[in-house]
Amino acid sequence: MKRHPFLFVALLLALLLGVTACAAPVTAPAASDDASSDAGSGGETTTITWAMWGSPEEIATHQAVADAFMQEHPEIQIEISGEPWGDYFTKIQALWASGDSSVIPDVAFLWPAPRYAAEGVLENLDPWIEESGYNLDDYWPALLESASYDGSVYGFPRDIGLEVLYYNKDMFDDAGLAYPTDEWTWDDLTAAAEALTVIDANGQVERYGLGMEGGSGKVAIWVKENGGAYLDDFRNPSKCTLDEPAGVAALEFFAGMMDSNEAMRPDALNQAGGDAGAFLAGQVAMIIQNASRISAFNAADANYDVAPVPLPDGGQRAASAGGAAWVMSAGSDNKDAAWTFLSWLQSTDGGQRIYTASGEIFPALQSVAESDAFLQSDMPPANREAFLIEGRNAKVGTFGYFPEWDEIDGSILGPGLETIWAGDATPADAAAAICDQMDDFLAANGYPK
Repeated sequence: MKRHPFLFVALLLALLLGVTACAAPVTAPAASDDASSDAGSGGETTTITWAMWGSPEEIATHQAVADAFMQEHPEIQIEISGEPWGDYFTKIQALWASGDSSVIPDVAFLWPAPRYAAEGVLENLDPWIEESGYNLDDYWPALLESASYDGSVYGFPRDIGLEVLYYNKDMFDDAGLAYPTDEWTWDDLTAAAEALTVIDANGQVERYGLGMEGGSGKVAIWVKENGGAYLDDFRNPSKCTLDEPAGVAALEFFAGMMDSNEAMRPDALNQAGGDAGAFLAGQVAMIIQNASRISAFNAADANYDVAPVPLPDGGQRAASAGGAAWVMSAGSDNKDAAWTFLSWLQSTDGGQRIYTASGEIFPALQSVAESDAFLQSDMPPANREAFLIEGRNAKVGTFGYFPEWDEIDGSILGPGLETIWAGDATPADAAAAICDQMDDFLAANGYPK
């Protein structure tokens, strides 16, 4: 059946506006009288610009959110500026560099917030939070740290990018395997992956048990679950710790699955269209990914479900605690109106509920994730509790909370991990080389500060 995303968004908006008209006020407080002067009075209107990246379908959802806000706040008009991912960051940096407040976005979608906060282009939200009494306690553990810098909050993550195990139910049924549970261990995962892998008469793998990206964000799952870490401190590091036994053992676990043909190598996964493409094409039976795959799998009518990520014996749950954040530009001329919009975006009956109902995110606010908006969807996956299990155990450690992290990841950590997955280095040798380079980088950049 052909799906019409724009029609869906229109229907969603109509439904949500009807619900909002009867709902209680949002739990996130609006700006005070002093903090709403930009919006004007006596019928005056303030226009703010809202920048984000996204596909046409995602931009349509953003527009539905803006329309719902303007219905509640007719004194504030929202102008959307959407760009493809590949163009967005270059454009927004150029706008900030111009210093022209007439073109600088008032509110923007951004990652990673600490980097831009260090550059001085983001508004420190602490005073706004304190004045309005906005509740930070509803966010998942450690999540706000991904949008904080030097002890202050500079953004509100829209969602939390934690991962779960997606699995093809038909493939499990055909293999006579029980579905994954929250008690699964690494041994259970490898045993299932071995049973689900299909190799033809010529020794070519037709289907892998597992497909998982090999970048640092995903690999951190194994490392953290096993009690390891990339760094000794993710806010103010002094050294790399990946070469310690827990970290090396986690790398050996994932590399071993590839060497045994139980997991598809990341390069091959990319060539297959990424984990979503490989999963829908039947090239892998399981993937480990965040909630972003739900809409695509549902659009394809895939027969799937999810479970928490398996743990090593004696290991710990350690979900990713990060997500792209809504931020306010320090150079905005409309900060009071921008705060009204920003706090509404991150409220239980505002933007958070609309995005969650769209099926595009796992929400940053625990109250929304635990509500019918997420748990009572009539669409797969059935076991949405898996996301809550991981969310309650979110921890620091997937990435660094300091401005130079992207440079470390892009030039040292990521390339070093690739040498393992390509079979060019053992996990122990690669980890040692990664740590040597990271330690030199940290020292050259004055860490610890």
